[in-house]
Amino acid sequence: MKKKVLFIMFSLFLIGISACKKLEDFGDTNNNPAGISQPVMAALLSNVESGIGGYAASTRAGLYGQYFSETQYTDVSLYSTPQLAFVGEYAGSLTDLQIIIDKNESNNMTQVAKILQQYIFWTITNRWGDVPYSEALKALEKPNPKYDAQEDIYKGLLTTLTAAVAAFDATSTIKGDLIFKGDVPSWKRAANSMRMLMAIQLSKRYPAAGEIAALQFNAALTDPGGYIATNAQNMVLDFPGGNYKSSWYNLYDGRKDYGESKTMTDLMASLGDTRQNKFGGANQDPSAPDAELTSNVGVPYGVKRATAEAFTSANTNWARILRGDLRKTDSDVMIISAAEIALARAEAADLGWTAEDLTTVYNAGITLSFAQWGETQPLGYETQGAVVLAAAGTAANVEKIATQRYIASYPDGLQAWNIWRKTGFPVLVPAPDATSTPKVIPRRYTYAADEYSSNQASVEAAVALIVGGDKQDSKVWWDN
Repeated sequence: MKKKVLFIMFSLFLIGISACKKLEDFGDTNNNPAGISQPVMAALLSNVESGIGGYAASTRAGLYGQYFSETQYTDVSLYSTPQLAFVGEYAGSLTDLQIIIDKNESNNMTQVAKILQQYIFWTITNRWGDVPYSEALKALEKPNPKYDAQEDIYKGLLTTLTAAVAAFDATSTIKGDLIFKGDVPSWKRAANSMRMLMAIQLSKRYPAAGEIAALQFNAALTDPGGYIATNAQNMVLDFPGGNYKSSWYNLYDGRKDYGESKTMTDLMASLGDTRQNKFGGANQDPSAPDAELTSNVGVPYGVKRATAEAFTSANTNWARILRGDLRKTDSDVMIISAAEIALARAEAADLGWTAEDLTTVYNAGITLSFAQWGETQPLGYETQGAVVLAAAGTAANVEKIATQRYIASYPDGLQAWNIWRKTGFPVLVPAPDATSTPKVIPRRYTYAADEYSSNQASVEAAVALIVGGDKQDSKVWWDN
């Protein structure tokens, strides 16, 4: 991304040499890190996967999607400019994965690296819009990579995932895999599930059954490798604890900056939704005697610091994100669930993209989500007016499906923000004390100042194509 990335990349090679000792909690990735002079592929993969939970635990995106509220420092939820850098993601995890791909010590491990790369690129483009993709990770050849159009990035993501699924073999091993422990069928299902979520995200741009989004969705749906269909197949990062603590544990490790938003608790209350028993906890300390005490006292969203602090002081049982026993050092982070995929299938059926029965896959998604959280689905939940669907293609279905996707994706803040930006549902009210102009929910991150100095021509070419310019209120391509 920048000339200094060359130094960062070299440093990453050295980190890879010693990373195994730090990752020993995850298994025997390397018995003698001091006796080698090359990065260990298993260690690189473990290191990347240990950080994947951070993408599914994005607090900033979760604030924009109103899963969460800030309890002390409320700048983000008041919409201070998100002028953030993505260079660290390129120089870190993406480069580590590229090393695995370039070395190609094991074909199946290479395919896993490609799948994870596309997942990370997907999260980056969903946050910023146009970003480096085709020329990224080529610091020697392309020190100033171009910014690819988001449409082209999405096509590249889908093409690469399709090829990776087809390229797996029956014999080569996958070492250092913390997510699926080297199981190839699981990785095929995960990649196809990513393809389905990516394709459904394009429905605002490509709504018709004969267009690329529908064709890609169907291709993933019918791929022989399958997709995530049961909770046993979920893509989950199960942290071991110790030196590698869960992303959700770290959120409250000595801090209490975030709570479940009143937006979310009000939505759950309006539906009589028992998943709230797990969504909110009354104590940030998972070792406290009342760690398993739930809370539905949502924190007001988008208010000034004084207001937020007054509320939490007066309501000490305000809802922390997740119940305490789900925020232990070894708690898992959900990346892609069967419920999310079933509800994406419901959206595709409603659009007329597939021949699947709308009500069947929709209700299955709701049931899978309750089961994922270990909660009993209330009697009549699916038939209440705010949940039950009409015939496929009925306008009111859009809000109901989007709302159930939003609930089932909790607490993955980026998914919440994606769903809301694409559909407008659930209806979110902008922060009442917003400091931005205009006072609207941000639609994207803006490019970091360093990009304008180190990769000026590329970033300015990208900005020229953004309707409204490089602003947080401008929309990414699929959102237009």
